[in-house]
Amino acid sequence: MEQEIDAFKNKSFTGSNMRLLEEWNSIINRFQNSKEIVILIRERNAAKLPVIYDVVYNIRSFCGVKEKDENGLEMPIFANVFTMRISIPNNFPSVESKLDFRFLTEDILEINKIPHPWHPNIRYFGDFAGKVCLNKAAFSTYTDLALFIERVSLYLKYEKYHAEHIEPYPEDDLVANWVLEQAEPNGWIDDLRNSNDK
Repeated sequence: MEQEIDAFKNKSFTGSNMRLLEEWNSIINRFQNSKEIVILIRERNAAKLPVIYDVVYNIRSFCGVKEKDENGLEMPIFANVFTMRISIPNNFPSVESKLDFRFLTEDILEINKIPHPWHPNIRYFGDFAGKVCLNKAAFSTYTDLALFIERVSLYLKYEKYHAEHIEPYPEDDLVANWVLEQAEPNGWIDDLRNSNDK
C-alpha cells in the first residue's frame, strides 16, 4: 500500500480529496508494519482515493457469551480476529459528515456469520449490529481515522470501555449489564487484558 500511495503524492488534490489522501497516508504510516492491525481498501472514489476500508484486528476479545451455567454465569466466548468497516461519506470532512464504523457480522459473500465483538460500546443485537460508538465530541475535522482505528483496538482489549448507565450511555445495554454484573466481578476482563499482553 505504501508504494501505491507514492504515485498519488505527486498529484494535486483539493478539498475532500486532499483530506482523503492525508488520511490514507496517516493510516499507512501508523499500521504498515503492524501484525495486530491490517488495513484493506475496499472501495475508492472517482479520484481513486480510498473511501471504504476494512480494518482487520488480530486481537483476542470477547465475541459472545455461553448460556447460563448452574451458577447462573454466562461465560465469555472468544475470537482472535475481527473486521471493522470504515465508510467515509462524500461530504467528508465537513462537520455534518457521518463516518460509519461498523464491525462486519457476515463474510463478504454474506453466507457465514463471523464473530463481532461483545463490548458495551459496540452494538451486538438488532439492525445496527456491529455499530461502534465513538465519543462524538472526538469527531472533528481535525481528528484522523488512524486515531479511531487505534481506539477501537483498545476497545477489543477492554483497555477502554464504558458500561455504566450514565452519560455517555453504552451502545449495548445487555453487554454493559454483563460487564458490570459478571465480567468485572469474576476478573474476566483482567484475564483478557493479560492474554493480549503475552
